[in-house]
Amino acid sequence: MCELFAVSSAREARVRLRFAEFATHGAPREPLTGVAGNPDGWGAAYFDGVDAHVLREPVPAVRSVFAQVLEDHDFHSPLVLAHVRRASRGPVSLANTQPFVRELGGRVHVFAHNGDLPEVQQQWPLLDEACAWHARPVGQTDSEHVFCQLLRMLEPLWGDARQPPSRQARLQVVRAFAERVRPLGPANFLYSDGECLFAHAHRRRQADGVVREPGLYLWLREAATAHDHVAAGLQVHGDHAQAHRLALLASVPLGRGDWQALPGGTVLGLADGERFA
Repeated sequence: MCELFAVSSAREARVRLRFAEFATHGAPREPLTGVAGNPDGWGAAYFDGVDAHVLREPVPAVRSVFAQVLEDHDFHSPLVLAHVRRASRGPVSLANTQPFVRELGGRVHVFAHNGDLPEVQQQWPLLDEACAWHARPVGQTDSEHVFCQLLRMLEPLWGDARQPPSRQARLQVVRAFAERVRPLGPANFLYSDGECLFAHAHRRRQADGVVREPGLYLWLREAATAHDHVAAGLQVHGDHAQAHRLALLASVPLGRGDWQALPGGTVLGLADGERFA
């Protein structure tokens, strides 16, 4: 299955992803080569205020020249979201490569999903006459389909808002969305509007091939003036004069640390490195 990763920090953090290594976390080995990896694409979003650098490519990270260039480039951001794809729905193409991005309420919204929702288009259809432009899929994946459904649910909050809706109001919508999508199949996801990071932990295919909990892990780091974490394919560094918090989310624990498995059905919100629900 796909791999998810995110950072939420009260201050800008320097996040460097080496996708060729990162793609091997929690991934099965290919039967012919014996090499672990998620071969169908990779992507990341680095937020800068209401906008984000969104970088993605529908090729294995181990064969990507673009990914190799990024390995030597630092992005400074308080909010980062990454995804490595193992295709289950839709062909391998840029349109089907996550994270997906749309505008709503004058800011960028980003979504990434780990799981498989085989009947979602039939069981929860998008009605064309009710779809705003940002809530129409570009590709063919179940993941983008449910992202469009989430945007439709969020639109009443953001459509006429002169300022961002309350965090609790946003969280309530995300919870209602998670409850709607959870019965359709494994539905771990990360979603961000540039201020808050929302996560839903469900089930995922584990190393033994069985689909079960946990689907996400969380590490809430204590406030400090410097945060450093290094794992295979990942470097996170935050340094500031004032102590600040930093939170990490991942499909599987990335290196040592106080990673906590989230129970299936958990929906949480993070902002500035702290959990608000």
